[in-house]
Amino acid sequence: MRIKSAVFVTSAPGPEQYPRDGRPEIAFIGRSNVGKSSLINSLLDSKGLARTSSTPGRTQLINFFLINDSFYFVDLPGYGWARAPEHIRRAWGPMVEHYLATRSNLVLSILITDSRRGPTTLDLQMKEWLIGTGKPFVVVSTKSDKLSANQLKSGMNQAHKLIGTTVIPYSSVTRRNREAVWAQIAKTLGS
Repeated sequence: MRIKSAVFVTSAPGPEQYPRDGRPEIAFIGRSNVGKSSLINSLLDSKGLARTSSTPGRTQLINFFLINDSFYFVDLPGYGWARAPEHIRRAWGPMVEHYLATRSNLVLSILITDSRRGPTTLDLQMKEWLIGTGKPFVVVSTKSDKLSANQLKSGMNQAHKLIGTTVIPYSSVTRRNREAVWAQIAKTLGS
């Protein structure tokens, strides 16, 4: 897909602040420090649109980015361990769950795992929740450039067994499989 424009729209703590224009939304879900923001920036050919940090838990609100003036990328706070105050981390779960469960514009969730560690218990729980609620999703395994070819092949086989669906290995550094991720997004958007 050709990216003509990508702009940050808002950081929303709740539904009152979500965009109300009815455009389709693609949500990026994963544990803290899995590379959600780096994946978004890589897909959009942008170095700093989505804020990245080496400190887990920097994404504390639901961030909306308008792409090509036609759909949104939605960067959700990470689950699991993060360097954020306890009261903020406690609020993330309900905020993310409410968004995923009630947002009618949500057309696809991209569940992000770390290729070096494989799917975690929390990743598998999120997958089960998405299946249980009938939400369409695709699994992308980031940081694949950190593994040798043999390690990656073994890791993807194991991830496929655990997840039970195709897992796309991805690298924000080399942009490995960028087209494969965009193909899933374009298929969902019907473009």
